[in-house]
Amino acid sequence: MLIPLFLVGGLTVGSYAFLPSTWQKTRHRMGRRNRWREGTLYLTFDDGPHPEYTPILLDLLASYHIPATFFVVTEFARKNPALIQRMQAEGHLIGFHSASHRSAYLMTPKQTRSDFSDGLEALAQLGISPQYFRPPWGVVNWASLRQIRARHLRLVLWDVMAQDWKRSMTPDEIARRLRLRAYPGAVICLHDGRGNAGAPGRTIQALQTLLPQWLEQGFRFQTLDLYE
Repeated sequence: MLIPLFLVGGLTVGSYAFLPSTWQKTRHRMGRRNRWREGTLYLTFDDGPHPEYTPILLDLLASYHIPATFFVVTEFARKNPALIQRMQAEGHLIGFHSASHRSAYLMTPKQTRSDFSDGLEALAQLGISPQYFRPPWGVVNWASLRQIRARHLRLVLWDVMAQDWKRSMTPDEIARRLRLRAYPGAVICLHDGRGNAGAPGRTIQALQTLLPQWLEQGFRFQTLDLYE
């Protein structure tokens, strides 16, 4: 029986990235009940550091003594070493978010290995040995999973998003979504880099409103090394 080539390609892509990504997301959802933490939220930020927005965000977090976890793209970390040093000095946790923010769907096994080796080597030169990895868009392939195991990294996804990277998202809408979706023990994924038309600035504006409200409600904040 002959199988059309486009079906073979679809099956290959599906087994290479879609299946492992779906399995990891399912495992994460299944474990949410065990991660319930009364009164605790985990703020995480992806895609930075950004020379304009990350300092403003760090100022905001410092004003409320709130620690966070930053999943950095090493392409940007190399350009902003002072921000990496500041994150460390102010008690934030730094995780790995790839070398160049490419989707695992689009990378061969060799490219995946290079992304991990190049990215982690660059972070090591900045004095960072991350224990946590968040894949861009939450997508992994089989080569990603092998690299995660071989390098003793822990894959971390998220529980709450507000689609804060979109051009259409206003600060009020981001705050509204976070207010409705956050719950004790939730890992909240936001962005301090990339995004459309100054998106990280709108995220920061939303947090300027929301952080004092969460604190008044009795929430406390922790980094992901205290996650479980």
